[in-house]
Amino acid sequence: MDLKSRASLLSNIKYRRSTTTKGSICEEARFSIALLLLLLTPLLLFVATRDNGNDPLNASTQQVLDVIIDNTSDMGPLSLDSLRKNNFTASWIANEVETSGDTNSRIESNQMDVDVDVDVDVKQERSLGKEGKSSGDDRSQLVDKPAKLARRQLREERREKRAADLVRHDDDTVVKLENAAIERSKSVYSPALGKYNLWRRENANENVDSTVRLMRDQLIMARVYLSIAKMKNKFDLLQELQIRTKESQHTLGDATADSDLPRSASEKIKAMGPVLSKAREQLYDCKLVSSKLRAMLQTADEQLRSFKRKSTFLSQLAAKTVPNAIHCLSMRLTIDYYLLPLESRKFPRSKNLENPNLYHYALFSDNVLAASVVVNSTVMNAKDPSKHVFHLVSDKLNFGAMNMWFLSNPPGKATIHVENVDEFKWLNSSYCPVLRQLESAAMKEYYFKADRSTTLSSGASSLKYRNPKYLSMLNHLRFYLPQIYPKLDKILFLDDDIVVQKDLTGLWAVDLHGKVNGAVETCGASFHRFDKYLNFSNPHISKHFSPNACGWAYGMNLFDLKEWKKKDITGIYHKWQNLNEDRLLWKLGTLPPGLITFYGLTHALEKSWHVLGLGYNPTVDRSDINKAAVVHYNGNMKPWLEIAMTKYRPYWKKYIKFDSPYLQRCNLSE
Repeated sequence: MDLKSRASLLSNIKYRRSTTTKGSICEEARFSIALLLLLLTPLLLFVATRDNGNDPLNASTQQVLDVIIDNTSDMGPLSLDSLRKNNFTASWIANEVETSGDTNSRIESNQMDVDVDVDVDVKQERSLGKEGKSSGDDRSQLVDKPAKLARRQLREERREKRAADLVRHDDDTVVKLENAAIERSKSVYSPALGKYNLWRRENANENVDSTVRLMRDQLIMARVYLSIAKMKNKFDLLQELQIRTKESQHTLGDATADSDLPRSASEKIKAMGPVLSKAREQLYDCKLVSSKLRAMLQTADEQLRSFKRKSTFLSQLAAKTVPNAIHCLSMRLTIDYYLLPLESRKFPRSKNLENPNLYHYALFSDNVLAASVVVNSTVMNAKDPSKHVFHLVSDKLNFGAMNMWFLSNPPGKATIHVENVDEFKWLNSSYCPVLRQLESAAMKEYYFKADRSTTLSSGASSLKYRNPKYLSMLNHLRFYLPQIYPKLDKILFLDDDIVVQKDLTGLWAVDLHGKVNGAVETCGASFHRFDKYLNFSNPHISKHFSPNACGWAYGMNLFDLKEWKKKDITGIYHKWQNLNEDRLLWKLGTLPPGLITFYGLTHALEKSWHVLGLGYNPTVDRSDINKAAVVHYNGNMKPWLEIAMTKYRPYWKKYIKFDSPYLQRCNLSE
């Protein structure tokens, strides 16, 4: 085989390589075979020459070359355009993942190799002279053959069709995968997932106050430089700082987040920046600036303590006051009650009041609206309201109002009875130690004159001691339940700041195991234990009680009155109340004497019966509230006060009868 034939063959093979598309795997194989045969041609020629003397092309060698030509003759002439456009098949690309730089360099290398080979072939063709004309004519004839052009066009059409099928197949696969993912996502519990989702709303923007904090930082530095400029008589800079400070203060206002700022905030920040830079260049002194900042920090700390004292004082003041609307309600109800004839002032079903087989509740309150919520919520959640009996006790100021409300708004089939604490003639100072103490001059001095100060700081603590609930006998009636209801075996004591959310009859089935008091314990790791309420430096306390004993809550307590009488609970209470006449064992309230009186006599109930903290704790778990049978607004933030936490108020408001004409006339609305 001469050089001319080899050049023609090599050109055809390279052309075929350049026009092979990525999807044609069979043609790739054919090309590889042809190239291999071409490389083996010199070896075949050498063998043939050695075996057959000077005849380079014997029969077997000619057959091999014919096979090569037949496999490459329909590939057309060599075209460099496709090579220069990097139109390579997949076999030219490495299987391993490569960077873009490595890939580009590899393609450039391939292009250079092809160009070199083509140049060599062209030079060889030129050196052949006239002998190459016939070969060129044959190649041009191959290009111009219509049958070959038709076959080439058919191949292109088949490639395009296969590519379209692959794309359509890929689209269908993507759609199937998306649908499967959607179905799997439906089985995920999204509320639980939301607790850990980084894209939920509260984590959408962590720096919601970045601009506000920047403006505050600028104002702090401006105040520092203001004092230094005044000290160093830099009046021009002083005036400029004052102007920018006033503008920034006016823009900042009471904003706590960037969304509260006006649009001009960014302009004020830009305007303040150059002034602060100028002040730094002229006035900065490390020691002087640090001393000014230290003084500002001390002033801010004093202001914070003052605000805390004010807040404590105002919260105590708000907790002891009665809202105008509730006072109006009590007055209107009282007037209408005393206008009723005597026969209309009686409640029905009075025979149920001493029936021990029914469910009895004790409620001592001077707040008509709060008492109505307790009764309404209990009745509305009761399975059989006809078996529930409510024993209400109020003072003489609110006795008429309490009667009138439940006469005009009867609790369905439930039984109710209202009494006046001032009519309990047996409850006098000779029998009750706390009454005797409240009437003593020493107690009056302690509650009304001692620790009284004209300053706000000391007034907050003394105001707490003068809260009317600590001076009202209604608060101490819980220690005299057997005397008030002598024919009952069990009774459920309820505070007026609770809301009942479930049927409570299951409490009467709880076995107290010989204990007197059934209550929910409130102690955590070290919170609400005995040492929080009692003075363990006193030997009377330290000798009889453990400081780590767990406390429990008033507000919902099941009392076994039979066991109460056996163990003389009231006598125990009187004993400790007499020992605390000088207030050295505990200071105030009914929980400390309750912890002492029922020490070792309290059975712990399940926590879901009674959830506390809605009057002071903003972090009570919502799921605990929803599962609770009773929720308790213990603390200063009672639900009927303006200082109540709005997030907890709906649990209480939904049991108020806002359609009552009494509430509407007193402007009590939703």
